[in-house]
Amino acid sequence: MVICSPSSESSSATSGRAWIIQALVAGAAVAVAVGAHAAVYFKWFRKGRSRVVGIIPARFASSRFEGKPLVQILGKPMIQRTWERAKLASTLDHIVVATDDERIAECCRGFGADVIMTAESCRNGTERCNEALLKLGKHYDIVVNIQGDEPLLEPDIIDGIVRALQGAPDAVFSTAVTSLKPEDGLDPNRVKCVVDNHGYAIYFSRGLIPYNKSGKVNPEFPYLLHLGIQSFDSKFLRIYPELPPTPLQLEEDLEQLKVLENGYKMKVIKVDHDAHGVDTPEDVEKIEALMRERNIS
Repeated sequence: MVICSPSSESSSATSGRAWIIQALVAGAAVAVAVGAHAAVYFKWFRKGRSRVVGIIPARFASSRFEGKPLVQILGKPMIQRTWERAKLASTLDHIVVATDDERIAECCRGFGADVIMTAESCRNGTERCNEALLKLGKHYDIVVNIQGDEPLLEPDIIDGIVRALQGAPDAVFSTAVTSLKPEDGLDPNRVKCVVDNHGYAIYFSRGLIPYNKSGKVNPEFPYLLHLGIQSFDSKFLRIYPELPPTPLQLEEDLEQLKVLENGYKMKVIKVDHDAHGVDTPEDVEKIEALMRERNIS
């Protein structure tokens, strides 16, 4: 047994205190270094997703509404109204229309839009955006896929999904949802979405989700309606066409499901927006009536 003298105990205590102080100082230095590194990383990350292009994919041969981009909405082609709304977004460095149809291209050039011609073989708007991005020949970090059939889309929604993707380093995709009207609950043209507690998408469906035991729309439940606009990390967009189609994507005919089924994360923002997409010829009259009501010329 070793018995410490008072002096050795004092010396030991002093040494212990010194060691603790040194450890705290060292720990603080490490914390500062790590914090500085993290700050640099996130500054780099935000800078790394700073250049943004908006692409409006448009095709003439739609099974539900042929020639839809060129339909007149109070005297202007719908594609022009969408382009004019997108021009008001503050986060977009450039906007182009991507189409496989010369009639659409000629119309767009007529009102001043830049046009990229893409192949008829593009299976969806995302693949058309990817081809347009490659043909642009310029570097962009984020690509916003702007649906051409939302002529009343708010520019703030474009800015919102861009900033959501810039602020979510673990996501490759961002989109927006709004409140679903109960009468649209069973409409397969209105795509529904469910999200987790951190604002990431869990699933999208043409059916009602969540679906309760009664089999009826619950007017008290806050169902979410997916707005077609979405943004991609440009690096992910380049590999998206190489990913094989997935079962859920094919069954629901929703391209965003291929993103989720392959394990990628998708950030979702909730916005207050009256969705007024044009899916059928009958929707044109509804849009025009609403625009007259709001004095939109």
